[in-house]
Amino acid sequence: MLAPGDIAGDFVRAMHAHTDQRAVAVAGRSPERSRAFAEAHGIGRWHESHEALVADPQVDIVYVAAPHSEHRRLALLAIAAGKPVLVEKPVALTAAEARDIRDAARRAGVFAMEAMWTRYLPQTDVMMRLKDEGVLGDIELVLADFGTRGSPDPHGRVYDPALGGGALLDLGIYPVWFSHLWLGKPKAITAVGNLTPTGVDARTAIVLGYDGGAQAVLSTTLMAFSPARASVCGSAGRIEVNPWFAVPAGFELVAPGKGDVRIPFANDTGLAFRDGLAWEAAAVAQHVADGLTDSPLHPFDLAIEVMETMDEIRRQVGTLERQAPGRI
Repeated sequence: MLAPGDIAGDFVRAMHAHTDQRAVAVAGRSPERSRAFAEAHGIGRWHESHEALVADPQVDIVYVAAPHSEHRRLALLAIAAGKPVLVEKPVALTAAEARDIRDAARRAGVFAMEAMWTRYLPQTDVMMRLKDEGVLGDIELVLADFGTRGSPDPHGRVYDPALGGGALLDLGIYPVWFSHLWLGKPKAITAVGNLTPTGVDARTAIVLGYDGGAQAVLSTTLMAFSPARASVCGSAGRIEVNPWFAVPAGFELVAPGKGDVRIPFANDTGLAFRDGLAWEAAAVAQHVADGLTDSPLHPFDLAIEVMETMDEIRRQVGTLERQAPGRI
């Protein structure tokens, strides 16, 4: 575990409670914080540096949970040590940084993946089966939003441009990824947003256009609690994902007609919210055990395509160069 923060804590709790995987070591910028994290989560060792952790022979996979601005550096550190790496989303600040990680992993022949955990939820597997079987017909419209009130601390990570703060990289990546999952890479991108006084994006509305006329209408915000819903509308039916669509939530398949026929898919596993990280943890362990160097469900090239779309959205909103100078 590189960077003992909130998401790392939730990841360890889910992994220990629901999988056979175990966190064996942790390292962060502060030895004191690393030791406290290790003691709190029953982790056997803590290291005084990131370099010491990736050199630990008992570490099979490195999980990068640092602020976005550190993802590239820490991922490359793990890859250079020959360790498979799972990098929290977004995988990097920009598509260029993401390509650096992918290329390094391919040269080294080691597994690397963005931690887009929503792809590994059972609801997503079932939705993809419906897509592949043509149940929805031609996909014409994807709708998705994700917004919540960010930390009010203007000096915190969420509001810090140097750490990749703002709604888009933290929350907006989910709707953008969701549109890519269904419609692929857009040919046209239009974004309207504004910034906080610290210079990160506060809110953004996005329209993506595709060959054939399909569209995605997306939004994200740090200023309000949005429904966090998602819908996929096809020529023969639609899917309405329950809020929050990025967590284990279930969905309804709707067959339009007189008195819409609704067929629910429920999350009856007992795993709620970030418990769902367990599916991702188990899958990554299996990918590595199988000798894979890329995820068959969330390939690195898809993560790069999402970041390319994010780059253009952030360019239009005015945060790209501000948050990633010289890294575009």
